Amino acid sequence: MKQGSFKIICLIIWACITVFSGYGQANAISYESRVLESFNGDSDYTWKAAASRFITKTDEVTFPILNYVDAWPIAAFGNNRGSNAQEELKSLGIKGGFDRRGYNWIDIYPTLTDDDDGNPYEIRIPGTVRSIDMWVWGSNLKYYIEVYLRDYQGVVHALKLGDIAYPGWRNLRTNIPNNIPQTKRILPTYTGLDFIKFRIWTQPTERVSDFYIYFKQFRVLTDTFELLYDGNDLADPQFIEQIWSNGN
Repeated sequence: MKQGSFKIICLIIWACITVFSGYGQANAISYESRVLESFNGDSDYTWKAAASRFITKTDEVTFPILNYVDAWPIAAFGNNRGSNAQEELKSLGIKGGFDRRGYNWIDIYPTLTDDDDGNPYEIRIPGTVRSIDMWVWGSNLKYYIEVYLRDYQGVVHALKLGDIAYPGWRNLRTNIPNNIPQTKRILPTYTGLDFIKFRIWTQPTERVSDFYIYFKQFRVLTDTFELLYDGNDLADPQFIEQIWSNGN
């Protein structure tokens, strides 16, 4: 009788360990901060701009203008102006201007540097994204910035990164809502998100002539934990393509 009870207790303990270990593995988290673009001008991307219809155009200049400038948030990177600086820091400067007030916009989007045609390129974000942040220098203008993301179903989501009605540099951050799908039930469960562009919006009550905005260090906080199981490689699209291409 005692021996039977002991076996039952052992089975219960073993079942609990199995269940909870599996639950713990499925719910493990490994957060990492990843820099998608430093805006130093030395990445794989060339950034371009497009604007709404009332953008200012003259014989001398057509806005918006993009340029890498020797400026950055000291709060994040220090002065770093000496010859012994480990990294030459720059920021992406945007010079804009519109002929009319209103809800005007400027899109800032990446292209691949080696793409001679300059086609828009969507940046794959690693892991399951929890938040996006970027340092932005505002002119105390009543504008705001959105970030555009695409999910695995092709749906585009516009998230407000923040208002820029403040002087100087500030780190703007937005969390990724749970209703934006980044996983699915069937394998492979991870689907991820693609970054499309930033959009700067002007407000109808604010002036829109000759303004400057600067971007520095576009980052994501992402969960890079990968659940491993027997047959894990059969959920990898690249591996699937490889083994099926070797068939008859």
